[in-house]
Amino acid sequence: MNKKNAVIIGAGPAGLTAAYELLMKTDIKPIVLEETAHIGGLSKTFDYKNNKMDMGGHRFFSKSDIVMSWWLKLMPLQTIPSSDDILLERKIDLSGSSQQYDPNKIDDVMLVRNRLSRIYFLKTFFDYPISLSLKTMKNLGVVRIIKIAVSYAFSLVIKRKEKTLEDFMVNRFGKELYLTFFKDYTEKVWGVEPKDIPADWGTQRIKGLSIVKLLQQATKKIFNKNQKSMKDIETSLIEKFYYPKYGPGHFWQLVAKKIENMGGQILLNKKITKIITQDNKVKFVADNDQKEYVADYYFSSMPVRDLINSLDDKTENVREVADGLGYRSFITVGLLVKNLEIENNTKIKSYKNRVPDQWIYIQEREVKLGRLQIFNNWSPYLVNDYEKTVWLGLEYFCDENDSMWNMPEEEFIKFASKELEQIGIIKMSSVLDSCLVKVPKAYPGYFGTYKKFDVIKNFIDKYENLFLVGRNGMHKYNNMDHSMLTAITAVDNIVNGIKTKDNIWAVNTEQDYHEDKK
Repeated sequence: MNKKNAVIIGAGPAGLTAAYELLMKTDIKPIVLEETAHIGGLSKTFDYKNNKMDMGGHRFFSKSDIVMSWWLKLMPLQTIPSSDDILLERKIDLSGSSQQYDPNKIDDVMLVRNRLSRIYFLKTFFDYPISLSLKTMKNLGVVRIIKIAVSYAFSLVIKRKEKTLEDFMVNRFGKELYLTFFKDYTEKVWGVEPKDIPADWGTQRIKGLSIVKLLQQATKKIFNKNQKSMKDIETSLIEKFYYPKYGPGHFWQLVAKKIENMGGQILLNKKITKIITQDNKVKFVADNDQKEYVADYYFSSMPVRDLINSLDDKTENVREVADGLGYRSFITVGLLVKNLEIENNTKIKSYKNRVPDQWIYIQEREVKLGRLQIFNNWSPYLVNDYEKTVWLGLEYFCDENDSMWNMPEEEFIKFASKELEQIGIIKMSSVLDSCLVKVPKAYPGYFGTYKKFDVIKNFIDKYENLFLVGRNGMHKYNNMDHSMLTAITAVDNIVNGIKTKDNIWAVNTEQDYHEDKK
């Protein structure tokens, strides 16, 4: 009897999870076809002279027990030395001296990170999410605080019908707080105003977050300091998370090795250009070398627009909706600097008084810089010379082939460095080295023809052996754990003979996952 097989398009978290799950739960042999030369998709780790960059920053945190156990089964927690303190991980003390650490320490481990991310606005730091602390009030000033309080009270009495992201945010934070901290940054990320983005984005990315939730979490911190369950905390408020020693790509490279060791295949530089169907099933797919791959099952995490354009049988309406789907890309400039001009003003310890943030949201309106990653604080092992240098990632959100995307590399690096100096974070004279990485289609957009996406969903779901998974595969702005859950759910459907795909589409929308039910 011939064994069944599966073609999986894309070697990101969703595609690799699907391959691993098939090998663990079935006798179906997977072959993973990846368009690029890299494993991990958006979760890959880019290496520049032994300084490693995490594209976008990936916290290994989930409210799903399935995903948490999945991660820790493959990459257990580092327990020696204590991974709660970045200084202990590398055994570096605050005086700057370095002790010799165990050369035989296992590399395939997760660190526990003390999460800190803040907003940089008005040349100062604000908590993220915004807290109602005395420091916040002092930074904002009396007049702004009064406006925020009045507008929030107004939002409690008069609720907008939530058609747009602007409606969603104003209902939860009031108009003044929305204008102060949300509107401009959202425009930086998406290139369109929140009033032109459907409310779906909010329900997927900030879910139950509100001023009430902030107050509840602050109270829990005061009266229940030993709370450890990640399930009890809103995702945006989580204070600890896991992180692979050498970045997210480290984890997904490990998964890829296990897939190959169990008999699966992973082929790189294989772009799918043709998908042939027959009788409501995918018959075969072909790559850029015109090689054909025949399988019993097909999983796709490729961008929906590319998937539809590769299909042999599609209606004009479906094609038009697919072509109208929007994506946002981003550019990361890696800057290796001697030191920062901003100092640690938190109670959290940091080496040499450096800021302890993993990432900083840049709200300053005079620059295009959207977010700043400080890779030293994700893991000390991401930085070649942790003691003497700070390794930064400057993130810019853009469209493919716009003015930023097409700017020459050296010119863009100089532009980005000047912006960081302009807002007082570094001095240009401190820059030691630099690089630039472009990430196309990083974020599926909730604009363009997205409001008609059900046309595509209903069309694709008729193909019995085709499963859309992952962020781009489903055109949903999912986190990494959500992408994995779509793949796990799809494989479970095959195992259990479930024909509907509604449960796959429901990942990151069902209330139980969000812990909103009491």
